[in-house]
Amino acid sequence: MASDTSNTHRDFWRKEAANVRLRVNFAWWLEALSAPLVILSLAGAATLLWMRREMPATPSWILPVCIGVAVVLLGAVCLVRALQKFENPEQSLVRIEAAMRLRNALTAAEAGVAPWPAPSIGKIDDGLHWQWPRLLVPLVGSLALLAAGLWLPVAARQSAPPTTPDQPQAWKQLSTELDHLTKEKVIDEKYLEETRKRLEELKAQKEDQWFSHSSLEATDTLKKAHRAEAERVKRELGRADKALGDLDKNSATAGQAEKARQMEEFQQALEGLQNGAMKPNPALLEQMKQMDLQNLADIPPEQLEQLRENLQKNAQGLKNAQGEGQGDDWNDELLAGEDGKGDGNGNGEGEGENSSDQSGDGDGKGGVNRGPGHSPNVLGKEKEGVKTGEMAGIQSKDLSKAAPGDLLELKDGEHQVDRSASKITSGGNTDATGKGGDRVWKEALDPDEQRVLKRYFE
Repeated sequence: MASDTSNTHRDFWRKEAANVRLRVNFAWWLEALSAPLVILSLAGAATLLWMRREMPATPSWILPVCIGVAVVLLGAVCLVRALQKFENPEQSLVRIEAAMRLRNALTAAEAGVAPWPAPSIGKIDDGLHWQWPRLLVPLVGSLALLAAGLWLPVAARQSAPPTTPDQPQAWKQLSTELDHLTKEKVIDEKYLEETRKRLEELKAQKEDQWFSHSSLEATDTLKKAHRAEAERVKRELGRADKALGDLDKNSATAGQAEKARQMEEFQQALEGLQNGAMKPNPALLEQMKQMDLQNLADIPPEQLEQLRENLQKNAQGLKNAQGEGQGDDWNDELLAGEDGKGDGNGNGEGEGENSSDQSGDGDGKGGVNRGPGHSPNVLGKEKEGVKTGEMAGIQSKDLSKAAPGDLLELKDGEHQVDRSASKITSGGNTDATGKGGDRVWKEALDPDEQRVLKRYFE
């Protein structure tokens, strides 16, 4: 009976010691965890915000799982660090008997030299008290930081569209001209499709090859060929229109030879429009083919006028297309003159042919017996020449912007030289003319300097 009572007392005190030991060791673990947990929470919150901004497609469950894994790993590391401070059961018994003033009764009973004391009726006093502010502040702060990283509103970064370099300006100009010709319907669609296909082949190159020498050369060749064809068609259309106009105007007064020449002119223009790479609207070509100029008197005036209007419309469409695509070509603007009007004065054997009814200061068109017609001042009005080799005064116009050392003015003058004889003063305040070297330089030495010179030069 006494043995059972002793065992009951022993189990009671050992259980209380285990509870005290658990509380003490838990407190040591929290002590080791608090500071690293705050640091980890700061880094984790920043990482969460960054991931939510840079990787918005990340599944939402991954972020809490990553946080939990990181906290568990940190807790394990802190547990290993706190093991060296953990209490054993004997130390917990000592803590209880010291707080309850049992005078080593529990230690002696554990050693088997005294019976176990009777269980305490009240609460076991282990002398420990939780410091809640010190315990909760790091935990609450860490949770707040992690919650901010998870739920703080953050705008996801918008992926920037891939940047592509600007295409060569000639491509844009040529594409604009082709679009305008397609809209005006003045050129055969087959030519437009072939030219657009060649342009697309240039655009299909790699971006780093767009401005290579071969690419720019091919672009320039394509652009010049297109411009040359457009000029040819426009010229042939004007030639045909002029021939029809002359035939209609002089049909009653012109001779048979003149009429034959005008008909031949129209026929050559028609053949030129049919044979080139660029052909005008097929409907216009068909209308020109059906025009029987041998029986001009039988052709209704309305039909002849309609053909001339179509010719002029097609020529104007080509001109407008070239204007659409040449806005950024600096050399065209440079050679066009300031107002686009020519004065008709060539540099050849006669006067140049003016493209306008008005005269101006720009270029003439030239002619067979009229000289080239180009302007002598292509690069602008020539400045007044500078006369070199002459002395000229320089005067600053704005002295408020002058800097130290700036030259303000130059003047041509002569030095004023004093040619009178030099005077030296001797004792008694009597002026006398110096002799020899005295007229140039007079020594003035103190007594010590005179003695030194006498020592070496006597």
